[in-house]
Amino acid sequence: MSEPHLPWLQPGDAFPDAAWGPDAPAPGLVAAGGALDVESLQRAYTHGIFPWFNDDQPILWWSPAPRTVLRTAEFRLHRSLQQHLRKFVANPDCAVRIDTAFEAVIRRCAQTARKGQPGTWIVPAMVEAYAELHRAGLAHSVEVWIDGTLVAGLYCVALGRAVFGESMFTNQTNGSKVALAALVALCRAQEVVLVDCQQQTGHMASLGAAPISRVEFLRHLRTATLQPPLQWEFSALYWQHILPSARHD
Repeated sequence: MSEPHLPWLQPGDAFPDAAWGPDAPAPGLVAAGGALDVESLQRAYTHGIFPWFNDDQPILWWSPAPRTVLRTAEFRLHRSLQQHLRKFVANPDCAVRIDTAFEAVIRRCAQTARKGQPGTWIVPAMVEAYAELHRAGLAHSVEVWIDGTLVAGLYCVALGRAVFGESMFTNQTNGSKVALAALVALCRAQEVVLVDCQQQTGHMASLGAAPISRVEFLRHLRTATLQPPLQWEFSALYWQHILPSARHD
């Protein structure tokens, strides 16, 4: 039996079918090579594919099956987090901001050690590529600020009503959960039904993330990516979508 052949892309090439099946060289791996320019990344995400590689590897493109997503209606707001959020919302020195410090957020995510991983997959080429994607209006940061200091945040890709979570960081207990709760609130307010989490982790599972089939995920993308883009601004009114009695003055 011959070894599986991994498609090698030249810049601008079309991506192969995300559903290789059992002959893929690694589960979810669909291609290598290509480029990280805005057009390539937009085409990749539209087809449920994303880049993930280390500094000593070529660009590797992935489409896991099953796909882990967080259905915004199923976000688990545990009692302790609910109490923390209420204090956060009531404190005038605390704020959620959108897209005011994107590069700071992604660089802080790159510096965050991941359990069981000696380094980070957010290599310099990825930082540069997603910063360019942000300048194109397709990548966004959700930031948690306290006393004028950035303490936590996440960044994501958004195409129409399709939102793809990428990475989070925090310097404070529950900081990244506040950022995620804010993203969920923003998504609920604008009728986004799910956020892509790519792969399952215990942390995201505890907050409600669960796997769905690749077929179902791609079906969602075919509809969501054609919808009008979200308004990437955070209103205090959005907290009502997860905290019904939240203060919003």
